[in-house]
Amino acid sequence: MAGRVYRASVLFVVAGIVAGSLAGCGPPLAAGPVARLSQTRRIMGVPWVITVHASDRESGEQAVAAAFAEIERLNGILSDYDADSELARLSAAAPMVEPVPVGDDLWRVLVAAEAFRERSGGGFDIAVGPLTTLWRQSRQSEKLPRPDKLALARAAVGAGSIELVIEHQAVRLPKPGTRLDAGGIGRGYAADRVIKILADHGITSALIDSSGDVLASGPPPGAAGWTIAVAPLRPGGKAESLVLAHAAVATSGDAYQAVEIGGVRYSHIVDPRTGIGVPGPAAVTVVAADAITADALATAASVLGPTTGPALIASFPGTSARFAWQEAGASQTLVTPGWPGAGQRPDERPSVSPGPIASPLP
Repeated sequence: MAGRVYRASVLFVVAGIVAGSLAGCGPPLAAGPVARLSQTRRIMGVPWVITVHASDRESGEQAVAAAFAEIERLNGILSDYDADSELARLSAAAPMVEPVPVGDDLWRVLVAAEAFRERSGGGFDIAVGPLTTLWRQSRQSEKLPRPDKLALARAAVGAGSIELVIEHQAVRLPKPGTRLDAGGIGRGYAADRVIKILADHGITSALIDSSGDVLASGPPPGAAGWTIAVAPLRPGGKAESLVLAHAAVATSGDAYQAVEIGGVRYSHIVDPRTGIGVPGPAAVTVVAADAITADALATAASVLGPTTGPALIASFPGTSARFAWQEAGASQTLVTPGWPGAGQRPDERPSVSPGPIASPLP
């Protein structure tokens, strides 16, 4: 199949995913009493909590049902655990001689993922599957991967692992052993889609929480925004509260999933460049205009750390981050420009409505 191979350099896909949705598109709520609904379901391996304000309970329940149906649909496309998912079937076909056409959702995720990989210098990589599998085994055995197995897995990851052919919306995985893992971007994409679904049902005030990764549309009635707790560096630590509207928050770190090997604490998050878990304790929280950006950048910035991670965050207008880590036994914190509430008391923190970060393809 002939076609032009796309080397991602701009994030155009986000605009198509969330265009209008984060600004509260869709018909406005009818005047009158506002019903608040909150429902929870476990999908994509984590609990999803959807909270909405609707004109009445029936319309709110219909909107929430449609939102959960969308998450279930996307899980059938993006899961790396379900062998029948579109992503898993694509991985199973590697290495490929010819590109394989893919559906719209998987295409958007892969285009965005390749753009994030390039922008982060490999700190984010959706082709990290072989390394995450190997590191999962290391976490169970509490031993670092064997050098020969690590070298084999690393050969299937990185630049050149994915080729995107624009003209045919097709993908080629040329390297043997390449496996795609949407764990650092799939939930963000799904959350953005959910906000769009809710907006189409007339819901302009909603909060999506997928195991701590949060996306908010318009604020609750009479409020400046949604109050969101930023995860602490360690379980039981003090959480910081942010008041946000039309924004996403995602945190990556080792607070709840880690292993100690040779006296070093390692996160479950794998550095695609080394194949080893990110050393901790450390956590990164990203605030962005949309969930796909917050999700992917939290993972990438966690890998890059407080030395080079802030430069990546600064390259995305309307995006900010808080880095937390331990050094010489002392807790350290760094916030990038634009972090909501930086230098202010909690009662002075404003709501945040970051501007668009996406650019269309030329």
